[in-house]
Amino acid sequence: MVHKVQAVVVRAKNAPVTLETILVPDPGPGEALVDILTCGVCHTDLHYQQGAIGDSYPYLLGHEATGVVAAVGADVTNVKPGDRVILNWRAVCGECRACRRGEAQYCFNTFNATQKMTLEDGTELSPALGIGAFAEKTLVAAGQCTIVDADVDAAAVGLLGCGIMAGIGAAINTGGVTLGDSVAVIGCGGVGIAAIAGAKLAGATTIIAVDIDPKKVALAVSLGATHGIDSRETDAVEGIRALTGGFGADVVIDAVGRPETFTQAFYARDLAGTVVLVGVPSPEMTIELPLLEVFGRGGAIKSSWYGDCLPSRDFPMLVSHYKAGNLDLDAFVSERIGLGDIEEAFGRMQRGEVLRSVVEVVGA
Repeated sequence: MVHKVQAVVVRAKNAPVTLETILVPDPGPGEALVDILTCGVCHTDLHYQQGAIGDSYPYLLGHEATGVVAAVGADVTNVKPGDRVILNWRAVCGECRACRRGEAQYCFNTFNATQKMTLEDGTELSPALGIGAFAEKTLVAAGQCTIVDADVDAAAVGLLGCGIMAGIGAAINTGGVTLGDSVAVIGCGGVGIAAIAGAKLAGATTIIAVDIDPKKVALAVSLGATHGIDSRETDAVEGIRALTGGFGADVVIDAVGRPETFTQAFYARDLAGTVVLVGVPSPEMTIELPLLEVFGRGGAIKSSWYGDCLPSRDFPMLVSHYKAGNLDLDAFVSERIGLGDIEEAFGRMQRGEVLRSVVEVVGA
C-alpha cells in the first residue's frame, strides 16, 4: 500500500519550500512507517534548502521529530505499532569498527530506509538526514526510532532528535563536564543554550554564556548560565578568565563554528582544559594556531558530532530528567506552527528570534 500525505519539499537550490503531496510506501524489512506528531525547524534543514549539504534535490525536509509507529516491516523487533518514538539519524549498525570496539556513538555505517519516498510523478525524494519529517508520515529504518514515554509534550522531547541533543551531548558526552567544573559556551543559539543546560545537568558550578547579542546572553542566563558576557563589549577570553580566577574554564564549547570563536575557545580554557567544537564550520574555513601553544596548554581539542550521543541510551535518560524537572525542554519551544509555515520559520531562525519553531503535524 502507498500512502498519500502532505509534506514539505524543496525542489532546487535556494528555491522556496513547497507543501506537496508525496507517496510513502508501507515498510519493508527493517523499516518503520511513522505518523509524525511534531518536528523542529533546524538550521540543517535550511542548509539543505541552500545547497550547503548536497545537490540531491528534491529534498524532503525535517528530521528533529517525534511520532507514533504506524507499521513495521519484517524482522523489526525494537519497535511495534503504537509506540511513541523520537526519530534519530544515528541508527547504529552494530558491525562497523566503531561498534565492534564498543563505541556505537561513533557508528560509521548508520542505517536509513531502503525504499524511496517519491513525489506523485515518481520522482525520488532525498529525506533530510535520512528522515524527512516535515510530513504527515515518513519511512525510516526501524533503528532510527527510539521509544520514549508517551506522557510528555511531543514538541519538547522531539528536539532531542537533533539540535538540543547536540548541545547537551557536547557538554556531557564530548566535554565530559562533571561536578564542580567551570564551563564557557560561546554562541547562545539553540545548540549553545542546550550546551548550557547540559553543563547545568552535569553539575557545573560556573557556567559562562558568551554572545554578541545581549538578548541571547540574558536568555542563556535565565536558562542556566551563572554568568553572561556580551562579547561586543568585553573580550571573550579576558571575560572568561576573569570569571575563573584568571585561569580559564575547564571546558569551553564553541557553538558558533568560526575560526574567530574557535580561537577564543582555545585561549579561554584552563591548562589541561578541553575545547569542544559543536558549531558547524563552512568548508572554506581554516584555523592556524602556534603548535607550541597546542602542546604547552595540554588538555584536549575535540569535535562533537550529534553530541556524541547514542539515542537508545541518551534519549530515555534525558526524557526522564525532563519529567523530573531537571531539564527544561519546554523553554526551547519558542512557537508552534503548521506544515505551511516553514519558510517564515526559516526567516525567524536566521534573525535569531527563536530557539526553536516546532511544526505540529495535523492528522498525525
